[in-house]
Amino acid sequence: MENWTDRGSLTVISGFSGAGKGTIMKELLKAHPEYVLSVSVTTREPREGEEEGKSYFFISKEEFARMVREDELLEHADYASCSYGTPRAFVERKIAEGADVILEIESQGAAIIKAKCPSAIMIFVMTPSAQMLKDRLIGRGTETMDKVRERLLQAQTECGRIDQYDTVIINEAGKSEEAAERVHEAIQAQKRAPGRIRDFVEKFGEDLREINISQETF
Repeated sequence: MENWTDRGSLTVISGFSGAGKGTIMKELLKAHPEYVLSVSVTTREPREGEEEGKSYFFISKEEFARMVREDELLEHADYASCSYGTPRAFVERKIAEGADVILEIESQGAAIIKAKCPSAIMIFVMTPSAQMLKDRLIGRGTETMDKVRERLLQAQTECGRIDQYDTVIINEAGKSEEAAERVHEAIQAQKRAPGRIRDFVEKFGEDLREINISQETF
């Protein structure tokens, strides 16, 4: 009989820009390489240190539009004047193979995934305070002040979407390893939630009914 722990799962990790999602993901995959990170496509320019095919696939607006037209994206959304999307084929193939797949996407796209896949595990990453979020956005020195203001305004909008998530992870300064471990624990706990293994439990019950457990069979 199938072991439910061998079944693939889908986890969505979102968070405010500047909350440290990327750092948490690096720590999570270093400590738990069994997870598979789906690499998104984006029309924004790469930041310093980001690698093509690892951080994102950096593509043109024209290529992004083509992928949307041809239904090659599981979800897509606009965020801070740029477009982001999740390639469909990779995610579906890995889950079918039994992998635990993680999508690091914005809350707008996360809502689309939740609607399409109600069993998706939803995790949101945020800073301990709004002031720390502002300080991080300014401190990383990768964007203009206008862009920082845009991302802070976007964070205000995202606050209204947090209730669609199962778990909130507070990423404290200098404690990304601890935050990554809390993400791992949250995923494993949510995988065992009754609603997410209902199909397996029903199949387990059917198999039990088919087993002859009379005293004579032992």
